[in-house]
Amino acid sequence: MVCYINIMLQTEQRNELVNLGILTIVVNVSLMMVKIITGVIGNSYALIADGIESASDIFTSLITWVGFHFSLKPADKEHPYGHGKIESLVGVFSGFSLIAAAGVIAYQSVKEILTPHLVPSWFTLPVLIIVVIVKETLSRKVLGANTDVGSQALKGDAWHHRSDAITSAAAAIGIAIALFGGKGYEMADDWGALLACFIILINGILIIKGSMHDVLDGTVAQDSIDAVYKLASEIPSVDNVEVVKIRKSGIGWYVDMHVWVSPLMTIVEGHALSHKIKGAIMDANKLVYDVMIHLEPTKAKKD
Repeated sequence: MVCYINIMLQTEQRNELVNLGILTIVVNVSLMMVKIITGVIGNSYALIADGIESASDIFTSLITWVGFHFSLKPADKEHPYGHGKIESLVGVFSGFSLIAAAGVIAYQSVKEILTPHLVPSWFTLPVLIIVVIVKETLSRKVLGANTDVGSQALKGDAWHHRSDAITSAAAAIGIAIALFGGKGYEMADDWGALLACFIILINGILIIKGSMHDVLDGTVAQDSIDAVYKLASEIPSVDNVEVVKIRKSGIGWYVDMHVWVSPLMTIVEGHALSHKIKGAIMDANKLVYDVMIHLEPTKAKKD
């Protein structure tokens, strides 16, 4: 069953994910060039900084998608539980790179606020609006592809695109204020970029927190545990389910559980029941890679 799940991911989703990864890099390269050139011509440092941030996104996306690819490698002799932790470590990297990007943009924004400059040209505004639409669309595409995968690394990459959309939207609002406000409002786009940094910073911290939770074998959501508990409890010959523990490794889940059964059950019957429980859980949730079941006699006291 584990092999079947991995094959399904490779044949039905991997090509889609690979194509999406290539698309994100192509879009970042294109937008980087557009934003930097427009920012230089249009006298908008916020747009130039946005372009520089897109350059960092190219590197981050490469690391994210390559890391995610290697996290899907099957188990081998040296890594009997697979390579899923690579995905969590890439998620940590992605979160820290978001924080770093927020710091760089904040520094440059403050620098520009303290430096008198001209009002940005009007044509920088429609460019920023297009950037917002493109990057938010790309962010939603990555999040949509990640719905069935649950990857912290891909979530981080999606938030890199969304952070770009947020800073571009803030810059667009600032430029609009500067254009309509005239003299005295030249730095409005810099203030907008500075405020957007706080949103990026918070999401970077949240992604690091989620990734570290997975690295440290933190449990999954309680409703997922309850669903496994309920499924196992409804199987005939199961008297009670005492313990259900689920840890996440990459996109895969590993389940450990204690099941109470009749003390008169034979080893052969218990073995067959364990396989039945395991099959039911793995059929119900394709993210479950393995299930370890410990059988307890119903009349036995807890240790």
